[in-house]
Parts: sequence; structure tokens; C-alpha cells
Amino acid sequence: MITTIARVILGGILLISGAEKVGQPAALAASIASFHLLAPSIIVAISIILPYFEMLVGLYLVIGLFTRIASFVATLQFVIYGAAIASAIIRKLPADCDCFGPNDHAVADWPHVAFDFALAAIALIIAINGPSPLSLDRRMHLE
Repeated sequence: MITTIARVILGGILLISGAEKVGQPAALAASIASFHLLAPSIIVAISIILPYFEMLVGLYLVIGLFTRIASFVATLQFVIYGAAIASAIIRKLPADCDCFGPNDHAVADWPHVAFDFALAAIALIIAINGPSPLSLDRRMHLE
């Protein structure tokens, strides 16, 4: 039951996070660029794709479809997010997290890094444990 609750909450976070970024690719691109980690040529593509990708992974987690894959992808996402924020802090860049879209002006700081890595750990535990009894994977015998 705890795995189911964690899976739904984690999926909800990704759904909300992605939804807050939809339709604002320029602001998201500026936020991504502020971390000085990626070439400008790929930032535009990422800023368009990322919100929908987050929502798709979130939806899979909420409904429990392709649970292991979605959880591993979420693990990778949160590790990347945490590492990017840590990099900005170490390099003393004035970057905003923008985790929940351009209206989220939370400053990139160590608590954000810890939160992202904690979410990554939860996602990894879900991936290792596999689908819970209340997931579509189990109901459809996909596990």
C-alpha cells in the first residue's frame, strides 16, 4: 500500500510539474539556459518536449502502467534535476529552480537538491518493488 501511495504522489508531482510548464517554452528555455549545462541548439527542443514527457511519466506512475520503466525514468529525471541544481549552486549561478514552471521562483539551493535526490530514491524503490496490487500492470498481467 505504501508503494501505491508513493507511486501516485510521485506521479502527481510530475503531472503537476509538467502541466505548469506547458505552453511556456520560452520561459522554460530561459530557465534551462540559466544553468549553463546544455548547448543552446538543444535547449529549445527540450523546453518543448519536457513538459509533455514529465506528464506522460507522471500519468504512467499514477495509473500504474509500465511501472518499472516509468519509475526508472523518473529516477533518472530526478537525479538529473538534482545534479543540475547542485552544479548551479557549486558554480554560484543565480538560477531559479522553476520546478513547477516559470511562476516558480524558488532559488536553486541545497534543500532542492536533497528533495530531488529523495524523489529519485523513492522512484528507484518503486522500480525495484515493481507494480503494486492496485496498478494497471497487475490488473492487465503485464508484470
